[in-house]
Amino acid sequence: MYPHERSLVEKYAKDPFVILGVNSDDDPEELKPVLEKERITWRSFWNGPEGTQGPISKAWNVRGWPTLYVLDAAGVIRYKSLGANEAELDAILEELIAKTRGPATESK
Repeated sequence: MYPHERSLVEKYAKDPFVILGVNSDDDPEELKPVLEKERITWRSFWNGPEGTQGPISKAWNVRGWPTLYVLDAAGVIRYKSLGANEAELDAILEELIAKTRGPATESK
C-alpha cells in the first residue's frame, strides 16, 4: 500500500489529513531502511516486541494486517477495513475531506 499511501499524502497535502502507520516487525531498527527505501514520510509506530499482538493492535482490536481505520476530525471512526480496498478508501476520504473544505472549495 505504500505507493497508494504516498499518493494520498500528496493529494491531501493542503487538507486536514494524516496517515499514521503501525509496524509489527520484531526489530524496529530493521524497519528504518524499509521506511527510507519506500519513502515513508508519515509517522509509523512500532507495535512492540509482541509483533501483531502488541499494545496498539490490542487496543484497536486489530485482527489482521493491513487493517485500515479512517477517523474524522472529531476522532470518530468512519471506516474500518481488513485489507486494502483502495477505491472504497478513496471514496470515504474524498467525502470526509470535502466536508472539511466547505462549499466554496469542495472540488479541486
